[in-house]
Amino acid sequence: MITINLRPGTKRDGGSGPTLAGLKAQLAGMFSGVKEPWMMGAGAALLLVAVLLTGSYLWTGSKLAGLEPELETARTEHERYQGFLRQKRQALRVRDSILVQIGTISAVDGNRYVWSHILDEINSSLPEMTWLTNIVQIGGGGMGAAAVPGDTVQQNLLDPPVLRITGRTGDLQRYTAFLRSLEASPWLTNVLAVQAKTIIEGNRALTEFIVQATYSPADSSHVRTVPIIESVVGN
Repeated sequence: MITINLRPGTKRDGGSGPTLAGLKAQLAGMFSGVKEPWMMGAGAALLLVAVLLTGSYLWTGSKLAGLEPELETARTEHERYQGFLRQKRQALRVRDSILVQIGTISAVDGNRYVWSHILDEINSSLPEMTWLTNIVQIGGGGMGAAAVPGDTVQQNLLDPPVLRITGRTGDLQRYTAFLRSLEASPWLTNVLAVQAKTIIEGNRALTEFIVQATYSPADSSHVRTVPIIESVVGN
């Protein structure tokens, strides 16, 4: 109810009484309906937890949706990287196989020309009026059967051949020149003068000599190689 004071200067008595009393009565009516106040607190707490969980779920879902493209990109990069690793491993296996084959071919090819180098060096060292009567291998000659990539011919030659060269000459100085030429050869080593004696053949005095030498593969500066394709085209 609204009241008006028609007497200025006088204080209204009990103007707020009914209003405060009505508010108190309403509050009392509200709390009087609640027989157990702690149940209301628990319900409020559950409601708050539900709101927080809902908000967290929505935020997590939004964050996850934003990370999906990055996850797909990472998966694609992982598959591409795995494919690259597989290709690299395959390439390494092929490379190792090729290196083993090249090592085997190099060993066989290098050892195949041992006697070609020996005869060529002896022939180029032979002076005029000097000839050979016999060349025989008296030791060595074991070749390495296993080839490892990167091996040289010298590493594959386990026991180099030892040679005995027999010949004749009409001049002792030519025999000396023959020895010096053999010693200077990059393919022969341990050149030894085993024997030199004078013999008579056809009423003529000759010097018969025996020389011993060991085959020694020369370094790469004395070897000239030609690729297979070039050699085929050249022929």
